[in-house]
Amino acid sequence: MAKNGNIHPTRNFKTPEDLEKAFEEYKEHLKKEALEWVKVQYVGAAGMKKEDAFKLPYTMEGFSVFCFKKYGTIKHYFNNTDEMYNDFCTICSHIKEEIRSNQITGGMLGLYNPSITQRLNNIRENTDITSDGKSIQSMPTSIQIEITKPDED
Repeated sequence: MAKNGNIHPTRNFKTPEDLEKAFEEYKEHLKKEALEWVKVQYVGAAGMKKEDAFKLPYTMEGFSVFCFKKYGTIKHYFNNTDEMYNDFCTICSHIKEEIRSNQITGGMLGLYNPSITQRLNNIRENTDITSDGKSIQSMPTSIQIEITKPDED
């Protein structure tokens, strides 16, 4: 056992529950950070000013930055470096799924840009309107041009 009390000397979290707690802290952090991103609207006949905070999406990058500043790097947990983080696989999968679910739901509700949501989550719609699902084969094309001199009168 390492001096920091963990099984692995570079572990920032002793248990999967500690990583889960960090994710819950990240979600609370986003609620507070959302107050910095406000949408200003003028409502009613009098045009009263109303400010609403945007809902910020969960992102893996955001969680990673949050953890790095507070705990240190988390990439080893999600990559399971040298299979030293096997006990964290379940919570890491859960965190990834919750982030993905948040992004997709937010995109479907129009809270987040649907196009970016699709790209981040590898969701795309393919429509084949030319080949009826068959592979397209290019045909050799040759063009012959004959240049003739106009008749002189």
